[in-house]
Amino acid sequence: MSDQNILVTGGAGFIGANFVLDWLGAETAAVVNVDKFTYAGNAENLASVASNPAHILVRADICDQAAMDRLLAEHRPTAIVHFAAESHVDRSIHGPAAFIETNVVGTFRLLEAARAYWGSLAGQARDDFRFLHVSTDEVYGSLSETDAPFSETTAYEPNSPYSASKAGSDHLVRAYHHTYGLPTLTTNCSNNYGPYQFPEKLIPLMISNAIGGKPLPVYGDGKNVRDWLYVGDHCAAIRRVMDNGRPGETYNIGGWNEKTNLEVVHALCAHLDGLRPKASGSYVDQIQYVKDRLGHDRRYAIDAGKIERELGWRPTETFETGLEKTVRWYLDQGDWVAHVLTGSYRDWIETNYGTKVAA
Repeated sequence: MSDQNILVTGGAGFIGANFVLDWLGAETAAVVNVDKFTYAGNAENLASVASNPAHILVRADICDQAAMDRLLAEHRPTAIVHFAAESHVDRSIHGPAAFIETNVVGTFRLLEAARAYWGSLAGQARDDFRFLHVSTDEVYGSLSETDAPFSETTAYEPNSPYSASKAGSDHLVRAYHHTYGLPTLTTNCSNNYGPYQFPEKLIPLMISNAIGGKPLPVYGDGKNVRDWLYVGDHCAAIRRVMDNGRPGETYNIGGWNEKTNLEVVHALCAHLDGLRPKASGSYVDQIQYVKDRLGHDRRYAIDAGKIERELGWRPTETFETGLEKTVRWYLDQGDWVAHVLTGSYRDWIETNYGTKVAA
């Protein structure tokens, strides 16, 4: 195992776990994986690396600055990749406090720990250190059908407690670079999809409901537009930014795949009709329109030109290829889905990671 490592926050969640698995499959540096294990932090996502000595799983809260200080002093990472966040808009509408605490206060505590740690470094170690903050396109607000996609210079106009909390964290990261010189990088991504996504989000929810014979709830008229990014492409982009991004810069990461929610649901139904057909009819018959979400942004779209021009990254998956991989994964992982839906994955943390998860 390499004597170098990176520290990843939120590495048991959807994007974080995919990043950890991707990193350990391609890099020699170890991963110190810090997760609070809320409802969306699932150690079962990391089962394939449970016995890998290059994966150090720690149960801790980024709001606990003393714990973050201890981890940084003990493991001496070359970089911090910050995924940990509350991320579901509907949950933020019903309970915004948790979003402010984790996304704003937690990021502040982590930045303070990182600043103190970075200040203790010298020479090449200090020059090489990076703090990469993973954020969202939702901080930019909503677009009309004719507006240009979001770029890195688009003004922030968050419209939900979730997006406002992420905007606050983005501003803190920017301030810590400009005020203290901390070598930060920020990425703002579009809607991710792929393996290990918690079934409250659109694509896994629709897959789960479809095969369970339940309604497929579509907000409003179904014409809200999102740009869709396969999570594996997102992980590759983050690694590219870590390696070659310029400190203090922001990079938008998108899939160049604008789709309405209704188009996504119809595409999912078509894949399911082919891979697991119903006894009669189509899964489309289960679509049910429901009352629209409060403050539902009409359209997001990402201009990912900067990261392509400066760092040479572009997604490798089309929406069609990424969606087929995703549907196949969920159909093949019935036990994982069942455990998440019942909450039994929390017990899995103790039985399978009891000796590795630190209090």
